[in-house]
Amino acid sequence: MTRATTLTALQDVAAPDVGVDVRSAAAAPPSERTRVVPPHISIQLFSELGAVEAEWRQFERTADCTAFQSFDWLAAWQRHVGERRGARPVVAVGRFADGDIAFIAPLCVMRGHLARRLCWLGQELSDYNAPLLAPDFWERATPEDFLAAWHELQVQMQCEPLLRHDWIEFEKMPETVGAQTNPFVHLRVTPNRNSAHLAHLGRDWEKFYRAKRSSATRRRDRSKLRHMAQFGDVRFLTATDCADARRTLEILMEQKGRALARKGVADIFAPPGHREFFLDLASDPKTSHLVHISRIEIGDVCAAANFGIVFGDRYYHVLASYVDSEVAHYGPGALHLRELLAYAIKHGLKCFDFTIGDEQYKSTGATPFLSFTTIRRRRSGAACRRASPRACNGEASA
Repeated sequence: MTRATTLTALQDVAAPDVGVDVRSAAAAPPSERTRVVPPHISIQLFSELGAVEAEWRQFERTADCTAFQSFDWLAAWQRHVGERRGARPVVAVGRFADGDIAFIAPLCVMRGHLARRLCWLGQELSDYNAPLLAPDFWERATPEDFLAAWHELQVQMQCEPLLRHDWIEFEKMPETVGAQTNPFVHLRVTPNRNSAHLAHLGRDWEKFYRAKRSSATRRRDRSKLRHMAQFGDVRFLTATDCADARRTLEILMEQKGRALARKGVADIFAPPGHREFFLDLASDPKTSHLVHISRIEIGDVCAAANFGIVFGDRYYHVLASYVDSEVAHYGPGALHLRELLAYAIKHGLKCFDFTIGDEQYKSTGATPFLSFTTIRRRRSGAACRRASPRACNGEASA
């Protein structure tokens, strides 16, 4: 496994890495604004997801991106969470001179009591926030091209009353997107407090398991399994239909809520729309290709449950829980994780992504990631820096 570092950045509206003062550029006449249009990448903004859905879906099939930039994931977030919170989507489509899509940046403007902020669409419930990149993005673009496109994006938004914002806050951005460097690392960034963790899988589960666990650890695993079997038959089950998936996820949310309460941590499913968001993804036949819901049953008890995502060649371990009873002493959650790794290998996936968060059970390895937050305050005009908060679904993966 490999490890990654997330970044956060805060800066003033007129920050030097943008190149020019966005406020003065936005106020300039059209003839002057055209001078800052990037020579190689043009920007088009969409405030309705439906207007860009067809292009987005087609682009994500070949683009470098994560599951959290898929249209289905973000459309569900906007439907259940974004609309309730007054989020206005801003999908920026960058195009090369020949019209090919260079990148898609799914952003949104969030209204607050005193100000509005620009952030990634679905930022709080996505472990990785990043653009979708054309596979040949860095073969056809330079950092200067991206910075010019980023500047033009801001100019266009500040010229549109409904899209104006007081600061920019980007969090939990990976340092790389696919095999490519995330272009947002060319802005000012600082490390996020949490890392992201990734296991590279082989083709054979037994070989993988033996390589990762000592013979003594494997013996303890077998001993714990025998103890669990005393409570009833032990079964690893994948939800067979949407109703089964919904029931399993409801058990997961109940178990997770109790576990978080014992730790004095707020229930991640309590905010408006969060519960509905995950249940929609789990029970909608249109997203069944994206979501994997599974559980460990011991006798007639659901001893552990999981909400995962299968996207591209990767399994994303997003939410997990286990029962609070005597059987928990023998590690049904650890057993479930081994079954999930075996499931991913059986289905030909190359990576098992534990996502963001430095929980101890992920200690077998990690991959460095970047989280990026840029804050621009027009009132004070003063640059500032801070560390981004822990991902709430990082907590959920514990």
